[in-house]
Amino acid sequence: MEILLKYFPYLSDIQEQQFKQLKVLYKDWNLKINVVSRKDIDELYLRHVLHSLGIAKVQPFLPKSRVIDVGTGGGFPGIPLAILHPETYFHLVDSIGKKIKVIEGVTQVLGLQNVKITNARVETISDQYDFIVCRAVAQMETFVRWVNLLVKKKSYHKLNNGILYLKGGNLTEELKPFPNAIIYPLQKYFNEPFFDTKSVVYLPLKYKRAN
Repeated sequence: MEILLKYFPYLSDIQEQQFKQLKVLYKDWNLKINVVSRKDIDELYLRHVLHSLGIAKVQPFLPKSRVIDVGTGGGFPGIPLAILHPETYFHLVDSIGKKIKVIEGVTQVLGLQNVKITNARVETISDQYDFIVCRAVAQMETFVRWVNLLVKKKSYHKLNNGILYLKGGNLTEELKPFPNAIIYPLQKYFNEPFFDTKSVVYLPLKYKRAN
């Protein structure tokens, strides 16, 4: 928890309590369903929670805005972002049922009222959102093809509506088809060596009407 308070010192008592519960909850669930690697579970706040919250350093979400977490896995980045933004609506989507079971259990214990959970492929989702968030699910070109009908028409945030994608490593080749993508290195916001090769990729998406 110390590492979270270092970078997010103005959490409410409720938010602090919710974040504190995460390690116990994920340790317990990991005994039944392996959603966080055994190596990472002891580094949960650094490698998963704080990493997820890097998106909020790039673009905090406004009240009543809508965010979809595609391929949320064990609930990252969606659950930490939902704790940090209690007045923002989050839709967590994953095609793997056992991972959805974990997310349902965690959100229920935390009492998160701003989270909807769906067990489905993202191509079946027809709602629209201000931002699409994700962590290492697919190459950007594939990912854009999956989600390019999900963005809302009108933007209200500092950044225009689009994708906020947690990515690692050298992104030059992957982002060649997207000259308007902006890379935000997370070492700009967090001092820990873990973030030296981690980034948030922002890609604005134009509104498209579904066929």
